[in-house]
Amino acid sequence: MERAEKAIEVREVQKVYKLYNKPSDRMRDAFGLAKREKLYKKHYALKGVSFDVYKGETVGIIGTNGSGKSTILKIITGVLSATSGEVGVNGRISALLELGAGFNQEYNGIENVYLNGTMMGFSDAEIDEKLPAILEFADIGDYVYQPVKTYSSGMFVRLAFALAINIEPEILIVDEALSVGDVFFQARCYHKFEEFKRAGKTIVFVSHDLSSISKYCDRVILLNQGEILGEGSPKEMIDAYKQVLVGQYTKDIKGIENENTQMLSELSEASNPKALEYGTKQALIKEFYVTDKKGTRTGAVIKGEEFTVHMRVEFTDNVPAPIFAFSIKNVRGTEITGTNTMIEKAYLKDAKAGDIKDISFTQKMSLQGGEYLISFGVTGYNKDNFEVYHRLYDAFNITCVSDKDTVGFYDMVSTITVSE
Repeated sequence: MERAEKAIEVREVQKVYKLYNKPSDRMRDAFGLAKREKLYKKHYALKGVSFDVYKGETVGIIGTNGSGKSTILKIITGVLSATSGEVGVNGRISALLELGAGFNQEYNGIENVYLNGTMMGFSDAEIDEKLPAILEFADIGDYVYQPVKTYSSGMFVRLAFALAINIEPEILIVDEALSVGDVFFQARCYHKFEEFKRAGKTIVFVSHDLSSISKYCDRVILLNQGEILGEGSPKEMIDAYKQVLVGQYTKDIKGIENENTQMLSELSEASNPKALEYGTKQALIKEFYVTDKKGTRTGAVIKGEEFTVHMRVEFTDNVPAPIFAFSIKNVRGTEITGTNTMIEKAYLKDAKAGDIKDISFTQKMSLQGGEYLISFGVTGYNKDNFEVYHRLYDAFNITCVSDKDTVGFYDMVSTITVSE
């Protein structure tokens, strides 16, 4: 099937900043007074970044602070110019970048709506038509008649988002702006995202909220230090991002096929021979499985019944106070729940080379019926440094068998009474 038309095209974009030791060096350089003396260092915020966004896609961009996420969005929207490279945009674009960007602090809310609407190419008559919807979504009451310099951060983002989504954009660019709104406003914004997706709009979304990235994005781009490390499904890129966070990312990660993972794949039909694996290997997860309430190994658990997640860990080195963990994701890669021995205050002792530890986590199955993936980890703190000794992502598949599914990820097991 032919792929959709491109909405955004980014080709070999570089952004270079000059970093000066002092303001006077900037002045000397600007007026050509430096002669042969080098007064600055070059900082590459983006290093030849290329990608496409297709019409109707929701694309997430993730990465650590300083990775270039906000910079590329500003270049796409024209707020910044690229040092080199090209960007093409096909469609009316609306951006929600920095809080209150484009707002005149002395103007009131309504005046800023007209100011920004005019800058986007709308006539006063068109803005008149859209104004009721903007004010209804913003829901900031009589503050719309006050100068925006008196607004709280929450009011800023309400008005900015209401304006951005009610001007009928074909492309919506959002950079972390939703994190300052209250939970009710965030819910309305995400509901609007879903409306946009159903309407075939294009969304580019930068966020540190990995659950939102997993839920709303069709595709994810992983940036690090100005370069694209990977591009793919939310699940793949979120797993890779977690490796970046602990300094253990390798570009060719596809699930490490060593003796350990081969042994794990033979444990059960529910084990994943392509489990994503990394760590220092000072500890090794040698075995894992799930048992039902009778203690029988299984890949299926009946909703409402008790089950236990097991892992066996062998230490190849002395490790101070290791932390044993497991988590459960849905098939889209959203982490739904999980815990570890530090949270539960269950094990706080040191481990020695050669030690073998059997760990079990027992709980009641409250998830909705369906397929889930279990991940395992052994981590810890070496002095002040967080270390990953061994992680296995999506190592085991478990099925929750249910004859009653409620709304959302899990069942609260409500008791209901209705008066006569």
